[in-house]
Amino acid sequence: MSLAGLTPSSDVSLSLKALQSLLDPHEAPRRAAAQNPVNLSPALINAITREAGARMESFVRGIKTYQAHPYRRTLSAPPPVWRCGAATLHSYGGPEDGVPVLAVPSLVNRAYILDLAEDRSFMRAAAAAGFRPFLLDWGDPTAAERAFTVEDYIEGVLVPALEEIKSRTGQIPRLVGYCLGGVLSAAPAVLRPDLVSALVLLAVPWDFQEGTEASRALINFSRTPIEIAMQAEGVISVDLLQAMFASLDPTLVGRKFRKFAALDPRSDHARHFVELEDWLNDGVPLAAPVAQEILFKWYGTNDPIQGRWKVGEAVVDPRRISCPTLALIPLRDRIVPPESARRLARLIPGAAAREMEYGHISMVAAGSAPKNVYEPVLAWLKDPPKP
Repeated sequence: MSLAGLTPSSDVSLSLKALQSLLDPHEAPRRAAAQNPVNLSPALINAITREAGARMESFVRGIKTYQAHPYRRTLSAPPPVWRCGAATLHSYGGPEDGVPVLAVPSLVNRAYILDLAEDRSFMRAAAAAGFRPFLLDWGDPTAAERAFTVEDYIEGVLVPALEEIKSRTGQIPRLVGYCLGGVLSAAPAVLRPDLVSALVLLAVPWDFQEGTEASRALINFSRTPIEIAMQAEGVISVDLLQAMFASLDPTLVGRKFRKFAALDPRSDHARHFVELEDWLNDGVPLAAPVAQEILFKWYGTNDPIQGRWKVGEAVVDPRRISCPTLALIPLRDRIVPPESARRLARLIPGAAAREMEYGHISMVAAGSAPKNVYEPVLAWLKDPPKP
């Protein structure tokens, strides 16, 4: 937890005026005139200390309440219908003649974010709407897969998964990509149009330098220790990935657990928090070559939007996507800045873009997501307009 999380903010009873009133009224003018730092009075120091202590106590109480919460995930994916190394393909049923939909999550988080709970599952909603949905679970990289590149995951896993679905159903599947899963999904949409009949992009980045100055500075500063760690382990560890995500908003952990501490642990709200927090803490290590490409070639030199990202000898140019495409852009996204996702939508001919008042994760996991996200996406997938 960052010490920044203990500083006074709008959610604390100490207002700015109250703080100012605690300054020594005789010394402050002289110090200001001399342009010296403000000398805080003992009363102010005591007030800040009390507030910091109260915040820390609330934070610790939230952590302990979370650890003791009785919720345990019991929902599980259907048995896999296809395997490729660590990757598995799960069929969520639906009518035999239903249009097949392949959902592709990010490589760095568990796939079940798209099947989080009975009442918040894109996969089960798709089956109920008459589709034949499949979920691609990348799994944990095996010893062999620790040498995988992004290209290996696309040509060796994603494309074969699409071929399997096409063979199994007799139809060209629709493709739904979430976060980095959407970046990977753009490749077959460009290079194998015979395998993608429509494309949905959920919070998918393309301009990796848009709104990511702090993240890129951290990556550049940490490059040497990151490369040493990856060389030693063959992966970028879950702990390191978590630390990098936490750096996007250093005060978030403190804020969310203090808020959780105030909830009734028996409430649905508390259970939803635990469901999502368990998923966040259930990370996936990333193969070192993949991490190097994403961190240093995508975020570092912005290869995708510069036209330098290739699969084989072919550039992944979204201007070559010919299937109907829908991009959903969450406006409160701290992981994929909205403009980064907009840039991709603008490059795809005829793509529709819808902006939504959600964050990166809440767009697929919030209580309102089934109504406000799943339903419009599935309605669009039933009859995608011609590009």
